[in-house]
Amino acid sequence: MLKKLFQSFRPPVPGTHHRRTTPEVINKSQHSLQRHQFSRHAVNIVERLQSAGYQAYLVGGCVRDLMLGITPKDFDVATSATPEQVRAEFRNARIIGRRFKLVHVHFGREIIEVATFRAPHSEDDQGDSHRSSHNSSGRILRDNVYGTLEEDAQRRDFTINALYYDPVSERILDYANGVHDVRNRLLRLIGDPTHRYQEDPVRMLRAVRFAAKLDFGIEKHTVQPIRQLAPLLREIPPARLFEESLKLFLSGQGAMAFEMLVDLQLFEPLFPASAHALDERPTYAHTLISQALQNTDLRVKQGKPVTPAFLFAALLWPALPARVLHLQNQGVPPIPAMNGAAHDLIAEQCARIAIPKRFTLPIREIWDMQERLPRRSGKRADMLLDNPRFRAGYDFLLLRESAGEDTDDLGQWWTDYQDANDSERREMIRELGSRDEGAGPRKRKRSTSKRKRGGDEASE
Repeated sequence: MLKKLFQSFRPPVPGTHHRRTTPEVINKSQHSLQRHQFSRHAVNIVERLQSAGYQAYLVGGCVRDLMLGITPKDFDVATSATPEQVRAEFRNARIIGRRFKLVHVHFGREIIEVATFRAPHSEDDQGDSHRSSHNSSGRILRDNVYGTLEEDAQRRDFTINALYYDPVSERILDYANGVHDVRNRLLRLIGDPTHRYQEDPVRMLRAVRFAAKLDFGIEKHTVQPIRQLAPLLREIPPARLFEESLKLFLSGQGAMAFEMLVDLQLFEPLFPASAHALDERPTYAHTLISQALQNTDLRVKQGKPVTPAFLFAALLWPALPARVLHLQNQGVPPIPAMNGAAHDLIAEQCARIAIPKRFTLPIREIWDMQERLPRRSGKRADMLLDNPRFRAGYDFLLLRESAGEDTDDLGQWWTDYQDANDSERREMIRELGSRDEGAGPRKRKRSTSKRKRGGDEASE
C-alpha cells in the first residue's frame, strides 16, 4: 500500500502553478457537465441571485465530482451577495457561523450552502476582529473579508475546488488550472503551501482525504511542508477535528487515508496514544487498525450503515492493553483496571478529538466486553449473549484475532456457541469443567463457513 502511496506523489506539471487574474472559460461544448445533473434547488438559488443582480455560481466539490463521474453529496453556491443579502432573498435561509459566516438555505431535508466571495486579509481588516483575525502562528480565526470572484478563487484551497459553474450559461470559469488538474488527477494547493497550511492546518488533512477519496496524486510542493507543519494540528479545536476525522475514515477510503496520515506524520497529532502504540507494537497495532478500516471501507462501498463508535474503539485499542496491564500490576482487578484505563485513555483522546458521549459510551462497552467474553461458566455465557453489546464485543474480538492476538480460540468458541442448540450449549459449558475461567475449551469442529469476520458491528 505504501508503494502505491509513494507513486501517488506525482511531480507538478510545468507552467501550471501560476495564478490567473482572468479565468479560462470552458464553454458547454468543451465539457461534459449539464445543468440537470445539479440539484434543482441549488440551480434555483443561482438563478434567483443572478436575477437580483448578484454574481452566483455552483462551486467546489459538486463541480469537481461531476467532472469525475461521481455523484456529489452536496451542492455549494458562491455569490457576490453578502450573507444578509442572501437571507433577504430567501425566507428559508439562515445565517450560520462566526469564524466563516455562511448561509444555509433549507429545502426540506436538503440544505444548500451559500458562501459570499472571500478576499485576502489586509492590515486594515486585522483591525476589525469581527471580520478578520489570526493567531501567532498565522492560523485564520475569523474569515469574513468579502471580495470579488477573482479573489475568491485564489482564496480556495486546491485548484480542483476552484471551479465555478454557471448553470444559466452552462460555462465553467477556471482561475487556477483546476480543469487540467481534474483531468490529470492531480491535487495541488493554490498559493504558497506553507502559508496556506499555516492559515488553516486542517488543509493538510483535506489533502490526505481528497487524495485518498479521489485516487489523486499530490503535487510535490503541496506535500513537501506537511511533515514539518503537522504539529500545527494540535491548535485546531477538538470539535472540528472530530468532524474531519469522520470525513477521513468514513469516506470509503479510510485504510488509504490512515496509511497517508502515518507516512506524513499527521496521525500522531490526532491520536497521540495510538501513535505511541504504533511505535511500540507496530505490526499488531497497524494490522488491527488497518483491518478495521478495510472492513469499514467495504461496508461504505456496499451501502451499509457504519458507526464511528466501533471505528474509534479500534483506532484507540492498541494503546489500551498496556495501560490495563499497568493497573493490574498495581493490584487492580481486571474489570476495574479496564474501566480505569479506558476512562483515562478516552479523556486524553477527547482533548485532541472531541468524541461525543453518544460514541464514547459504546466504545467503553465494546472494550468492557473483551474482559467479559472469556468468562463463560455457569449462566454467564447466556447472559453475555443477551447483552445488547454482545455483537459489538464479539466482532471486536474477531478483529483482535485477525490482527494476530492470541485469545486461545475464544472467537471460535463464541461462534460455535451462537450456532449451537440448547443441549449443545450446556455441553460446551460443562466442557469448561475445572479449567481456569477465561481459558479456551477443548476444540470442537470448526464451523468456519458460518463464522463472521470482525468489523460487522460497524453497522450496529
